[in-house]
Amino acid sequence: MRRFLPFIEPRRSEALVFSAQEVRIEKAVAFVEERNRDRPPDRQMTLFHLLLRGLSRSFHDTPALNRFVAGGRLWQRNKVSLSYSLKKSLDGHAPMLTVKRDFPADETLDETVDGILDSLNRKRGGEKGQADFEMETLLRLPPSVVRTLLWTMSRLDGIGKMPLSMIEADPLFTSGFVANLGSLGIDASYHHLWEWGHCPVFGVMGRSDRALERGEPLILKWTFDERATDGYDAALGLDSVRRTIEDPEALL
Repeated sequence: MRRFLPFIEPRRSEALVFSAQEVRIEKAVAFVEERNRDRPPDRQMTLFHLLLRGLSRSFHDTPALNRFVAGGRLWQRNKVSLSYSLKKSLDGHAPMLTVKRDFPADETLDETVDGILDSLNRKRGGEKGQADFEMETLLRLPPSVVRTLLWTMSRLDGIGKMPLSMIEADPLFTSGFVANLGSLGIDASYHHLWEWGHCPVFGVMGRSDRALERGEPLILKWTFDERATDGYDAALGLDSVRRTIEDPEALL
């Protein structure tokens, strides 16, 4: 049945499942404050780092989550990568930056945090990747040509023939995508999944300050591609993320 779903739900937008999750963050906030005492002021750990760490661990611990659909087939990834976005600054006109990073199973929590900060700082500094140059080039072409090229690449991707360099560079070819709307003072909301790329999971983090002020749980909202994995494995993955944040000492 799992292998047949891509034929009756050929588009990712036809296979969306939404789930809201409540997470207690009191211990996580205390944990972050304690860890930050030994970290430089410009290298501070945040709850968002714990979320990315927890999600990457859930992909490693539950390989069935780390799958995607392409070309009507179900594929298993051989590594965990996550994409995440942020505003370059809190200026309303500042551009949105998107980063993709691999999360090895054997890296420590501090290595994860430092790797995330390094990737964000490079983007803030104006670094452009291959995906940026590819989009800039495509946008110079007529729309009909762009659509034809993307259609061709999607067909190649479906048979495993898309150039690896393009897959590695593109943030939509990822195990999951995470956005921290709370950093902008916005509550969590559900986000769609794209037809382009492989992303089967999107998570959105809401405001933590409001949760702490009211003594309420933090709200995380998730969107899944149900073709990639079943509800049981998805529930295991979400519970792993929750336990990671509610008991952050386990990260050590």
